Amino acid sequence: MFEISFIPAFKDNYIWLMTQGRSAFVVDPGDAAPVEARLAADGLTLEGILITHHHADHQGGVAELVERWQPEVYAPADESITGRTRPLSGGERIDVLGCTVEVMAVPGHTRGHLAYHAPGALFCGDTLFGAGCGRLFEGTPEQMSASLDAIAALPDETRIFCAHEYTEMNLRFAFAVEPESPALLARSAKVAELRAAGLPSVPFTLAEEKATNPFLRCCEPVVIDAAMQHAAVDQSKTAIFAALRAWRNVF
Repeated sequence: MFEISFIPAFKDNYIWLMTQGRSAFVVDPGDAAPVEARLAADGLTLEGILITHHHADHQGGVAELVERWQPEVYAPADESITGRTRPLSGGERIDVLGCTVEVMAVPGHTRGHLAYHAPGALFCGDTLFGAGCGRLFEGTPEQMSASLDAIAALPDETRIFCAHEYTEMNLRFAFAVEPESPALLARSAKVAELRAAGLPSVPFTLAEEKATNPFLRCCEPVVIDAAMQHAAVDQSKTAIFAALRAWRNVF
């Protein structure tokens, strides 16, 4: 299995770096400069790029990296992605540094959003965040709810590598939904300690998300009750998800 580390970018983005020996892949390089600096510092050769979706902070550095390294660029087939060489739609299996990686279609944030599931790790872009999920810029609540269900079906020990440091902010909303949750209290303390030390809150485990992320807890009575206080909806999973997402948008 390859090693995974992060390259910080912009205000709160994480570009994920996978390495095996001197070979490297990166996930969602929105900016080429920090990637080039890390490759040079560690003496690495960039062999591939994984793109989850088309937003500029996830693919803005691809053109420059392609010009320098000519890597394979794996990306959604039905989104506009600079330099794409391997169009993907979900369901494919690809080789990343000797490991088989499953490509998952997870629409919602964008129509063609992908996630990449390696053994014990998921690179999910802007679909799932620490204690939150992405905004529905192009997809529907039905799509995002189904995408989160697909992620939730992975093993609990799966480490989640999302693309932004949003956990502290999202935990405040999670507390509004479940103010009496011991799991949220414990996670909030843990995340506060990490951030105070200048450390990322990412990755986290899927088990942590299932215990604390309201968007993965739409069948829990306390979450249903909280959502229905903010919207006159039925108790279907998708309706509760949609009510939570609308509430989060104005929180």
